[in-house]
Amino acid sequence: MSVAYGELGVKSLPEGSSNARISEYHHGTNIQGYDDKAAWCSSFANWVLAQVDIKGTDSALARSWLDWGNLIDTPKRGCIVILEREDPNGWQGHVGFYLRTEGDRIFLLGGNQLNEVREHHYDLRTVLGFRWPAKP
Repeated sequence: MSVAYGELGVKSLPEGSSNARISEYHHGTNIQGYDDKAAWCSSFANWVLAQVDIKGTDSALARSWLDWGNLIDTPKRGCIVILEREDPNGWQGHVGFYLRTEGDRIFLLGGNQLNEVREHHYDLRTVLGFRWPAKP
């Protein structure tokens, strides 16, 4: 979590420019070379885990995390949380690191949360799963 917290405030830049740090997040995924206009929550999660020698999904698709590591029933701080976006059966989603639950809201630390690395809350009903790294 300290690596992710170290990136707080990294954000997408206005149209016509791009944040090179976000392009660096994409480097370890299937959208290497893209700029900060491509969805980057999964790229951020992959990058954070790579910094601590944990293999991610290598995919920029948030729902790719549904098949990563081990499924856990009860979230614990720092676990990967996968959320639906728009359609529970669709391909779109969001991914971030679990912080806490308050009532019907789940708080995550993640990338591309309101276009930046930050803490943000989501409706608990949008959670698709909680994942923890598999033991090597």
